[in-house]
Amino acid sequence: MTPAAALDWLLAARPWSFTMTAISVSVGAALAARDGAFSWPLYGLTLLAAVLMHAASNLINDYDDVRSGVDDPAVPTANYRPHPLLVRRLSLTAVRNAAFGLYALAALIGIALAVARGPAVLWLGLAGTAAGIAYTAPPFHYKYRALGEVSVFLMWGPLMVSGAYYVQRQAFSAEALLVSLPFGLLVALVLLANNLRDVEHDRRKGIRTLPILLGARRGMSLFLALIVLSYAAVAAMAVAGPLPRLSLAVLLSAPIGLRLLKRMATDMPLDADAQTARLDTVFGLLLVASMIAG
Repeated sequence: MTPAAALDWLLAARPWSFTMTAISVSVGAALAARDGAFSWPLYGLTLLAAVLMHAASNLINDYDDVRSGVDDPAVPTANYRPHPLLVRRLSLTAVRNAAFGLYALAALIGIALAVARGPAVLWLGLAGTAAGIAYTAPPFHYKYRALGEVSVFLMWGPLMVSGAYYVQRQAFSAEALLVSLPFGLLVALVLLANNLRDVEHDRRKGIRTLPILLGARRGMSLFLALIVLSYAAVAAMAVAGPLPRLSLAVLLSAPIGLRLLKRMATDMPLDADAQTARLDTVFGLLLVASMIAG
């Protein structure tokens, strides 16, 4: 494989989005460590399987979007980041096969973890895989039915955090579920920002997204409300439990959110989703660091 081809595959997998997966897994593992159980090998395997599934989902979603004509040269995403599949530097068949290959590798790790830690790991993995494939694949393609944000919230919030906790503790935790909610909301905002930017393009393609159903103004109000709710939830849990007081450090990322909101309200940036992902990363790293220090 030439360096150029390797770069195309790297860009298609969108590795910059993996920080959100790493944070979700780390939050679950940190909570398990607080409760008395932590294994670096188990953490590493969980993180690897989750990243492989994330990369596979990115590839299969782009495959479906391009194959169905939803993504074309006019899609706003193509104006701020390279899209190797859209410009045919990668073939549809190769991307589809690579996605299923990554899912298969993740499944092998999942089976090993299920044998070692319990069958719940396998069911969580199957749920994540089904959600990733059905996101844009027919007949469900629920991203086009205004359900994408809900799925992203559930996958990167309760499922991933609780799954990482379960691998360490072989049990589920109500506190892990509670802590998963604010970060899951922030990850869902990455998709909401993407959909707010793409309203006109999606409308022309006959796609229904939350901003199309709600209208751009209400969509922005929802974006603001969910950011405020995420910060308020962490602050409340830092004061009343189960998070340590140090978790109030997430408020240090609030200026990033304020700048993003101001920018989106006045002139929607082409990279609104990437800027939202940056907010998620800073928020999440501060949360994980506070949990470790606490």
